[in-house]
Amino acid sequence: MKTILLIEDNTIIRENTAEILELAGYRVLTALNGKIGVELALADRPDLIICDIMMPVLDGYGVLHIVNKNPALTGIPFIFLTAKSERIDFRRGMEMGADDYLTKPFDDSELLSAVEGRLNRFVNLQTGQPKSKEDSVKSGDDEDAGLHTLPANRKLHRVLKKQFVYSEGDEPARIYYLKSGRVKTIRANNDGKELVTGLYGTDDFFGYLALLEETNYTDSALTLEDSELVYIPKEDFLNYLATKPGAGRHFVSLLAGNVSEKENQLLSMAYGSLRRRVGDTLLRLSLSPTGEPTMPIKLSRDDLAAVIGTATESLIRILTEFKQDNLIEISNAGIRILEPNKLRTANW
Repeated sequence: MKTILLIEDNTIIRENTAEILELAGYRVLTALNGKIGVELALADRPDLIICDIMMPVLDGYGVLHIVNKNPALTGIPFIFLTAKSERIDFRRGMEMGADDYLTKPFDDSELLSAVEGRLNRFVNLQTGQPKSKEDSVKSGDDEDAGLHTLPANRKLHRVLKKQFVYSEGDEPARIYYLKSGRVKTIRANNDGKELVTGLYGTDDFFGYLALLEETNYTDSALTLEDSELVYIPKEDFLNYLATKPGAGRHFVSLLAGNVSEKENQLLSMAYGSLRRRVGDTLLRLSLSPTGEPTMPIKLSRDDLAAVIGTATESLIRILTEFKQDNLIEISNAGIRILEPNKLRTANW
């Protein structure tokens, strides 16, 4: 039987929520403030914690901080229970390591769905652990291949579509590993016009440049769809680089590739025709390193225009021309390139 620790200062909400969880087959520990909750967790480690934010003695942020820092509690899935819905509260909690949110008032199905989702995800993460270090050595895995052990055994954080992971001007405290989903990084001018500076998919790392440069973020990261992220603290990342030369070479390669891509993007924006820019961007987003077509491009027209650095209306016009020339196919599945060689060699 799974044990859930419920920390909530409102007696009615605490008792009603505990009753629902017990009826669903969970063992429930309850606490009326954060201090009591932490003491209960240390005495009887729960499988999941549900915690209100605004409480006397010790608030939810304080509880989460202790859970993350105490070795006896690290790794417990954590759900915030709050009546506050402002983005700043959600973002602060996610940055600190919360796994999910329930906004009061909520119904029985929302509560049980969130609990089951976090518990199941935690079990899947445990059963999907990579090989041990000894097994890796025996099988001949090198340090570059072992880079993806960096996010192993860490909590998955669910971030819903169109939510900020970090914002321009924030101080970096971690890097991010994208377990699933898609994320874009953007910069905006004074008029609010966006330029997409990066696109990231499954198994990508991002957010490491500012950390390595020891500067604040110069762009913002936003989810394009519901995503699962692993947060890797700055100290762990830097220590990994210091002890794993192969990992260091990997990130140097990523940085070099990013710089080269940015230079090509700037050159194209400065000197290329709009048709050339659209064609090159479609190729870059849809083709593998060997030049073979992969999955269709699934970006909104606004996001694709922001990658290219043009108006959405202008992009739509060029896409229509490409479609009429049978260079691309446009459907609900996205944009698929039909003639990559013609698109690559066209003299526009």
